[in-house]
Amino acid sequence: MNHPPTSAFALPARLAAKADPHLIAADERHFAAVARALEETLDDLTARLEAARRAPGGGGQAAMDRDLEVYRLTARLRALRRFGLDLCLGRMVGAEGAAADSDDAEGADGSAHYIGRLGLTDRSGRRLLLDWRTPAAEPFFGATHANPMGLASRRRYRWTRGRITDYWEEVFTPDGLEGHAALDDQSAFIASLGQDRSPRMRDVLGTIQADQDAIIRAGSHGALVVDGGPGTGKTVVALHRAAYLVYSDPHVGAHRGDVLFVGPHQPYLAYVADVLPSLGEEGVQTCTLRDLVAEGAGAAAETDPRVAALKASAAMVGAIEPAVRFYEDPPAEALTVETEWDDVRLTAHDWAEAFDAADPGTAHNEARGQIWQELIRILIDKHDEDVPADRLRAQLERDRELHEVFNRAWPLLEAADVVADLWSVPAYLRMCAPWLGSEDVRALRRAEPQAWTVSDLPLLDAARRRVGDPEASRRERRHAAAVAAERERVNTVVADLIAADHDGESVATMLKVEDLQSVLVDEDALDRADPDLLAGPFAHVIVDEAQELTDAQWQMLLQRCPSRSFTIVGDRAQARHGFAETWQERLERVGFGSGPAAVELTTLSINYRTPKEIMEEAEPVIRAALPDANVPISIRGTDVPVGRGSTADLDAIVAKWLAEHAEGVACVIGDPRFPATDRVSSLTPQLAKGLEFDLVVLVDPERFGDGVEGAVDRYVAMTRATRELVILE
Repeated sequence: MNHPPTSAFALPARLAAKADPHLIAADERHFAAVARALEETLDDLTARLEAARRAPGGGGQAAMDRDLEVYRLTARLRALRRFGLDLCLGRMVGAEGAAADSDDAEGADGSAHYIGRLGLTDRSGRRLLLDWRTPAAEPFFGATHANPMGLASRRRYRWTRGRITDYWEEVFTPDGLEGHAALDDQSAFIASLGQDRSPRMRDVLGTIQADQDAIIRAGSHGALVVDGGPGTGKTVVALHRAAYLVYSDPHVGAHRGDVLFVGPHQPYLAYVADVLPSLGEEGVQTCTLRDLVAEGAGAAAETDPRVAALKASAAMVGAIEPAVRFYEDPPAEALTVETEWDDVRLTAHDWAEAFDAADPGTAHNEARGQIWQELIRILIDKHDEDVPADRLRAQLERDRELHEVFNRAWPLLEAADVVADLWSVPAYLRMCAPWLGSEDVRALRRAEPQAWTVSDLPLLDAARRRVGDPEASRRERRHAAAVAAERERVNTVVADLIAADHDGESVATMLKVEDLQSVLVDEDALDRADPDLLAGPFAHVIVDEAQELTDAQWQMLLQRCPSRSFTIVGDRAQARHGFAETWQERLERVGFGSGPAAVELTTLSINYRTPKEIMEEAEPVIRAALPDANVPISIRGTDVPVGRGSTADLDAIVAKWLAEHAEGVACVIGDPRFPATDRVSSLTPQLAKGLEFDLVVLVDPERFGDGVEGAVDRYVAMTRATRELVILE
């Protein structure tokens, strides 16, 4: 570990007053203790990780426990190495008589409690940093002047390359002024909002505000809706809530990968990719809706609005059930099966009994194995008891006619073929979706049935869940054969050991015990397919930009989270296709249930990102189409008016900005011909959603269209800017 400089502070000359030793000496002492503890902790973790890796792998649960320990230690080491002293976000000091338990988080000065990205304890057991997610740390984020939550003061640090380049103090009680630099209160926070952006979302944990923190720490039961306009920190809340729930909720964080985070598009996921690791959480699965289905990567947009609307309904997803059930039809006629001992009739009743043998909820292809085994059992039971069962079973397994009839009655299916048949066989579609009219059926028909669009993805997902893996039954048979072969090998070894045991009383005799033989055969170590990491089930699902989801897309997510534990983040005013319902009405309709226990609504109304000058121009744009839009209140201005110009000025405007700004990022929205660079993106309004840039150049926004869709695209594009907006027409 690199040793920190003598001082943790590197305050510029203009902040010389804040460098007074009377103000920062306690912090210096505490950071020295943190540095020592970090070095000791890294050494301890490294030694434990090396020991865990050297430990015998074993099998079954022992191997799993070892792998989990290696993963846990590796993740902890990676998180600690990512930071140094800047693990510390700030400190809080309790008011006299209301301080937190100093035994739990005693600071260097005996009263300050330091908050960290992760918890940190020295070898004596003294708590140096409280993990930000613990209940004891909540006042650091939640305290306000109206509700100090027992604090006298709070100090937040701004770290630059591992040293403090600014800090600001908030004082909540008169006695809190003693020994604190109440010089600028919120001004440093406001200034931080205008910092240069980068291609990745910058770290904002140290500046989480009380309204955001209350939502982050809310319980996980039911669906929590976070409704907020541009710049209110919805994405920040969603990401930090994921880390908080994994840490604090035993139901949600019981296993690695129990939380799924769904973003609107890949540029968004790239933008937020660093946030969760910076919070010490690497086990959250992140994806877009496209990623949930193999065909999603190549799916095109649905160009016909009528077709898109038909496929967007939950009813169309429901058509998959009868589409698959069509292929689960027991024969109505008897079949005579010939064996060397007797001829046996499989009656229609026998077929029906076998088809009912599959466990409820078993996917179509996986159920084939259960049904086949039930058919074999029925045929064996119809023979005399003295017929050798193994030979009879082997002969029945090879019966070609029995296989042919069974395969016609319950064939192996491919999910893609099921959905493609809906778009290519009108009679099949009418049978599975009888509510469709003739014009609807004609609209859905297409020449290339497997030319997938985004609107097809929910149906493909439903079909894959209902059909299952066509290789699953074959894989299970191969696995069972491998287990049987391994058991036979073990039995041979055991027999040889017993034969060599002269007194018959040694440990070798114990190997005949079935339980001990089963231990020798590690079924989990034999060939099995890796599960689809995005298939679920998940304990909690977080969805950003959720206002855009169709009813059919909601089914994809509900199937992955049976508990209905969701965080749903969005803005009804940013729904391109309109959102006339309330959140409760929409979610109840798609399957969340009704009542406050099922859906809880929270609202964010403060715009931390977009300057007042830009919001004053953006607000009329959205209110013209949506008068009741939840337009947030901006808390800062830049004194930079919205620029205007001609589309011919685009290249010159971008070049001038780059020449004047050595850092920061810009985005051109509305001109797909503009070449993107490492600092200048070129995006559509849809792909800009959820992102932010120092400069946004909006090219010919009237071409975005009329009505709600055009207004939303213009509103979204305008509100991506954190400093400057230029509109070219």
